[in-house]
Amino acid sequence: MAGLIKKDTLTGELVAEFLGTFILILFGVGVVAQVVAGGIGAHDSIAWAWGLGVTFGIYVAGRISGAHLNPAVTLAQAVFGGFSWKKVLPYSLAQTAGAFVAALIVRWNYTEVIGKFDPGHTLKSQGIFSTLPGNGSLPVHEWGAFRDQVIGTAILVFLIFAVTAAKNTPHVANLAPFIIGLIVVAIGFAWGTDAGYAINPARDFGPRLASFLTGYSHAWSDQYGNLYFWVPIIAPLIGALVGGALWKFGLAPYLNALPDDDQAQEPGDVDEALTRPHSN
Repeated sequence: MAGLIKKDTLTGELVAEFLGTFILILFGVGVVAQVVAGGIGAHDSIAWAWGLGVTFGIYVAGRISGAHLNPAVTLAQAVFGGFSWKKVLPYSLAQTAGAFVAALIVRWNYTEVIGKFDPGHTLKSQGIFSTLPGNGSLPVHEWGAFRDQVIGTAILVFLIFAVTAAKNTPHVANLAPFIIGLIVVAIGFAWGTDAGYAINPARDFGPRLASFLTGYSHAWSDQYGNLYFWVPIIAPLIGALVGGALWKFGLAPYLNALPDDDQAQEPGDVDEALTRPHSN
């Protein structure tokens, strides 16, 4: 009888996506609060902490859910990696919820520091939680930021597929979370000026909602007064499709032509590379 009971694997996957994204945002938004409001650290601190947050989040969730931690990655997986379409929305909601709860905790923990730094909860500290064009001070508008987010997310998704394809990088399971974290660090170093490298709709929308509910009445707009929240949602989704297509139709066909080995997998199957049992 027990053998006839189907395990509810989706619930476990959603919990893993929630907690993995939760860890990512605790480190990512936390470090921005420390640097911006607390005056401790600098840009490099932010880039490294975001990358490490990604690494730790993947280690938390990878074995259970594949550790997408990003609706753009989930979409690319569905289009190019064989991921189930019926899981795309649940995964995205779990990721956004994890980001939202983590941002609330950061907001609560840094209440006194943010209050002293920016008593009016203005754009001066809004960037702790969500992105702005030109990081709120440089002459970049929403369409420049949109372009930037398409490019940045395309880079992210293409490299995730490349790093986690066993034919391209055999036996990468143990190192995949670390390498993907380094990808995020590199994007932060090279692509952070125009739009703050959200490259993840959940990462931006969850904390943006948390800030709106805790005193940032202008959270949905940018420094020009334009409605901006949609840019780091739509542009990363488009960028993910660009990066996935570049992988699928650019490099993957040549990998498919290579001889198989006993560890090979379909190119672009991020989940399998992340969820293989780790060896010590």
